[in-house]
Amino acid sequence: MKLALPRAPERRRVMDKSKPYRPNVGIALFNTSGRVLIGRRFRDSGPEIILPGLEWQMPQGGIDERENPRDAVMRELWEETGVVNARYLGETDWLTYDFPPYNGPPHRLSVFRGQRQKWFALRFTGRDDEINVASPPDGHKPEFDQWRWERLDSVAELVVPFRREVYRQVAIDFARFADIGSRQAGRTQDG
Repeated sequence: MKLALPRAPERRRVMDKSKPYRPNVGIALFNTSGRVLIGRRFRDSGPEIILPGLEWQMPQGGIDERENPRDAVMRELWEETGVVNARYLGETDWLTYDFPPYNGPPHRLSVFRGQRQKWFALRFTGRDDEINVASPPDGHKPEFDQWRWERLDSVAELVVPFRREVYRQVAIDFARFADIGSRQAGRTQDG
């Protein structure tokens, strides 16, 4: 007869609803074909985990204290991708997502419940060789090891589940920019 040893109770951290959301900007950078830039994250960052097959996301980053979100979006775009050639198209209302439970060592993001994001649609006006995710400017640590252009309506299925609803809302809010780009690309191809 085999004796079952008692198991230690599972320690799961429940999301602390009293923690604030971190102010953040998200970037939907559209090329002239109406596709958006996504990067492949190659490491976790505290509660911002990645999962196999779900490593892709659009650039995003924190808003500094007293920083205007429109200034933050251009700064974050430059810090994560090196891109400076982009023009404003539109923005969403504020959207939120909660981080998954985090039991790791103290981390700069672990003081937050999740992210409160304002997403910006930008039109990329530069050339693809301007994009450099592997060696961001000014000594910033890379967040991505690869990038590609992707259909906006496909991106939600490529991100970690805790971000998925925000990405679906961004796809709805910015669908007109993807459609405009694809119609312009069609006119160019059709002559």
